[in-house]
Amino acid sequence: MNSVKAPRLWRSSTSAYTAPLFDFLVPALARYPNSRPYASTASSNTSNPSTSPPRDEPPKRQKPLTKEQRDFLDSALRVNQAGELAATLIYTAQTPPLLRTHPHLRSTMQHMYSQEAGHFSTFNALLARHRIRPTAMYPVWKVAASALGWGTAMLGREAAMACTEAVETEIGTHYNGQVRVLLAWMREMEDNGEEVGEEVRELVGELKRIRDEELEHLDTAVEEDSREAKGWPVLNTIIRGGCRGAIWVSERV
Repeated sequence: MNSVKAPRLWRSSTSAYTAPLFDFLVPALARYPNSRPYASTASSNTSNPSTSPPRDEPPKRQKPLTKEQRDFLDSALRVNQAGELAATLIYTAQTPPLLRTHPHLRSTMQHMYSQEAGHFSTFNALLARHRIRPTAMYPVWKVAASALGWGTAMLGREAAMACTEAVETEIGTHYNGQVRVLLAWMREMEDNGEEVGEEVRELVGELKRIRDEELEHLDTAVEEDSREAKGWPVLNTIIRGGCRGAIWVSERV
C-alpha cells in the first residue's frame, strides 16, 4: 500500500513496512490534493490599482493532535485491525463446509472474504506506519473467530449468514462511532482556523469506505435468509454481545 507523504499526526514510523499476511487486495488511499488559496487573476491593465492581484492569505497552522486524540487513534486502529483479522478467519472457516452444500455461494463468499482481507491489509499498514502494537488478545481472537465461523457454518447456511449479520451490525456501528469522532475533530480544527491534517482526512475516507463495505455484507446476509436461522434472536444476541465484548477488550489490551 503506497503511503501518502504527509505530516505524521500521531506516531511516525522509522522502520520499513512489512507486507501484511493478506495483501492481494490493497485498497488505494483517497487523495486530497492541497490547493492554493486563490488562482492567479492578474490583469493586463497594471496601471489600475483596483485590478491588482489579491494578496496571498497566510497559511493555516497545523496543530498536532493531543495525547487524548493520539490515544484514541491508537486504540481505534488496534481494535479495527483485530476485528478485520477475525472477519477473515470467520470466512476462512465458514467457506469449506458451506460450499460443500451450497456451491452457488462461492462468488458471494469470495467477494466478502476479499473485501475483509483488503480491510485487514489497510489496518496492518496503518499500525506499521504509526508503530501501534496489536492487541495482546490476538491468539484468543484467532481461535474464537475460527470456532465461530466453523460452528455457524455447520449449523447451516442460514446460521452462517446470521453470524455475518450480527458481526456486521456491530462493526458498522463501531466504525460509525469512529467517523463521528474524527468529523468532530475536523470541525473543531476548522472553527479554530487550523489546518486539518491530510492523514486525518484520509483516515475518515478509509473508515467510511470500509464501513460501507461491511454494511453491504450485512445486506447480503439478510438477503441470504439470515433471519430464517433456527433460534435467530438468541444467536444474534449472543454473537453481537461477543463482538461488543471483544471490541471493549481489544481497545484496552
